[in-house]
Amino acid sequence: MRAKWLVAVMLIVLLAGCGGPQADVPIFMMSTNGISSDVGDKIQASLQGKLGEKPTVKINTVPLFSMEKLVVEIAAGDNGIIIIPNEQFLVMVKQNGCVSLDNVAKAEDFPEGVQEAGENGKTEKHLYGIPLEKVKLMTDLKLNGKDLVAFIPANAKDKEKSLQVMKMIAQK
Repeated sequence: MRAKWLVAVMLIVLLAGCGGPQADVPIFMMSTNGISSDVGDKIQASLQGKLGEKPTVKINTVPLFSMEKLVVEIAAGDNGIIIIPNEQFLVMVKQNGCVSLDNVAKAEDFPEGVQEAGENGKTEKHLYGIPLEKVKLMTDLKLNGKDLVAFIPANAKDKEKSLQVMKMIAQK
């Protein structure tokens, strides 16, 4: 009886810890080699420091690359920004899964992020992704952003706040 009571209390404490305030712009980050939570914490602290109090950000990293996890994260629509390897980013663009970043940064600063997308045979070129290799956020933290691209998914809940955060990420 005592063990069941202890398990019930632990379950309540665990579930209570899952709530709390949500970030304005959740960011999902995954690379082919995995990303540690320490790296995510460093990026999150630096980014939040540049943004001030609002909007708030929370970076969720995964230690191993998983296509299944990526599909779930994209389908859930909970992320304001997704950072993934270039290969998967290009697939997202072709599926019209990205928001244009033309008002966030200059296309000539990020030519790798300029892609063609469209529907019904009508395509347009826009800046859809910010390659992280040379952005100030990563170089200041001495982190390797090679092959990683940040983009705003088409199903992001608050695109305006996501665009605001992306402006900080795109600083060179």
